[in-house]
Order: sequence, then C-alpha cells, then structure tokens
Amino acid sequence: MAFRNKNTASQSNSDFNTITISLASPDSILDRSHGEVLKPETINYRSYKPERDGLFCERIFGPVKDYECYCGKYKRIRYRGIVCDRCGVEVTEKKVRRERQGHIQLVVPVVHTWFFRSLPNKLGYILGIASKHLQMIIYYERYVVIQPGVLGEELSVNDLLTEEEYFEKLDMLPKENQMLPDEDPNKFIAKMGAEAVRDLLSQIDFDALSAELRETAATVKSQQKKSEALKRLKVVEAVRDSSNRVENKPEWAVVHYLPVIPPELRPLV
Repeated sequence: MAFRNKNTASQSNSDFNTITISLASPDSILDRSHGEVLKPETINYRSYKPERDGLFCERIFGPVKDYECYCGKYKRIRYRGIVCDRCGVEVTEKKVRRERQGHIQLVVPVVHTWFFRSLPNKLGYILGIASKHLQMIIYYERYVVIQPGVLGEELSVNDLLTEEEYFEKLDMLPKENQMLPDEDPNKFIAKMGAEAVRDLLSQIDFDALSAELRETAATVKSQQKKSEALKRLKVVEAVRDSSNRVENKPEWAVVHYLPVIPPELRPLV
C-alpha cells in the first residue's frame, strides 16, 4: 500500500488525502521485512517465549519486553540499539512488534488467487487465455509456449501442450537449442505453473496490446469478438493507467514472498 500526499504544505505521514493500493513487488516485500520466518511454531509451551524463527520470533519482530533481549544478556535502556550476539535480538522497545514485518520465501512461486479466481478473470483478459486453460497452466496440467523459437512456424505464444507433446517438441529440436540463453530468440521455451504465467506477463507490451485491441474492436464484424476485445481493453487500460501513477507490474500478481504482518496485529491461536 502506498501513501501519496498531495498537500505540499505538510510533509507529515499522518497528513494525507489519497491512498493508493498497488501490487507489492518481491523487492519491496523484502525491503519491508526484518527477517524470514522459517518455522510454523508460535510460542514454546514450556517457557511461554516465542520460538526462534517462528511466527512470533523476537529476532525478527523485536523483543516482547522493553529493552530486554531473548536470552536476558542485555537488559535496560542503556543497551538500546545493541543486537545481542547470543540470541540476535535487538534491545529496543516492545512496541516495534506492532510495526515490524517478516516474510516467508516460497519454494515455488504461486499466482495470487484474487487475480485468476475472481470474475471476470483479470489475468485471463490480460493474457488472452481462457480461464479454463489458464487454470490448467497454473495447476501444472499443461505446458504453455513462452517463446516458440525455431518452432515458430508450427507454434505460437500461449499455445498449450500436453506433457507428451512437450517432449515430442523437445526431441525435434537440435540438442544445442536448450543450451542457448533464454534471451536468444531461437530458443524454444515452454513452461507450466506460476513461473510460466509470470514470464508471459513480463513480456507483454501494454501500449502495443492496447492499440491492437482498439483496432480489433473498431474493425471486427463479429459482435462476440468485439465484445471480448472491449472487455480485454478495459483491463489493459486499467493496468496502463495504474502504471502511470505508481510503479505497478502485472507479473507481481505472481507471489514469490509472503509478507508476514507484525505479531501484535494478529491473534495468537
């Protein structure tokens, strides 16, 4: 969430008249994070202290007592700002546990459910892929062509392939083709899962796509195709408009890191 203050007379963070909500980039999630949550544990049932690297970890989110580290080596305000060399907890006020965020690094990226489960399907409109086919890609049921490369005469971007068809295409390629860098236009690339969706989104030129959809809507005779083009255009224009106001990229709908909100803002269950 980005706060944008339009009042030039005051620079106070509490004095604003506009709130803009945008997608968070992986880098921005890491920038706000104070550490990675590695365990699902919360509180130790014997000591009643937060588990290290867990969802309430003091090393990540701050101490549970004012100016006292986890192990008790440093106590009182005179040690303020010191990071304990034994437990790794910063000696500071406990109120930071209402402010500090953490993060969870995912083993594989996932597509945010808001953008492919909601109706209308925003990602489907942007990519020009039917919801059913997009779901097949996300759930590892089909490969999607990212870059046809040397197979450009028989394949196009967004074509779906079964696993059998994918390996058949690989067998048709020269052995050195898969050794080429991904930037080489001759390399054949097909993927499945959220990674494939991210790659497809990142290579879209929204200005060119907008112009193409406008032309289609103006020239096509079929009312159904015209309606589909206008629906896609509405979503594409919304993306372009938001990108002009704040940094916002649709590939950020593919999540690599889960932000973890401060422990004092969530219940202990």
